[in-house]
Amino acid sequence: MRIICPNCGERDIREFYYRGSVNDLDRPKLEDSLSNWHAFLHLRDNEAGEIRDLWYHERGCNGWLIVTRNTVTHEVIRTELVNSNDEGLT
Repeated sequence: MRIICPNCGERDIREFYYRGSVNDLDRPKLEDSLSNWHAFLHLRDNEAGEIRDLWYHERGCNGWLIVTRNTVTHEVIRTELVNSNDEGLT
């Protein structure tokens, strides 16, 4: 699979580290309820079709990307940089 980094151009997937669902950007606050934390940590959808994931360009520009891709066709539909105001990426 090839991913187009907005900074570096088209690259092989081996340059990237997969983080998980883009929903990780909506991490609960420390003071949120246990049920919110349980849902965030353990309840995941396993959807077929178009999804949005977080990828880190580890062997490139060190940027965080949101990659929209299709899990059925393996097509990468769009890539974009994560907004620097988003929290939860460390």
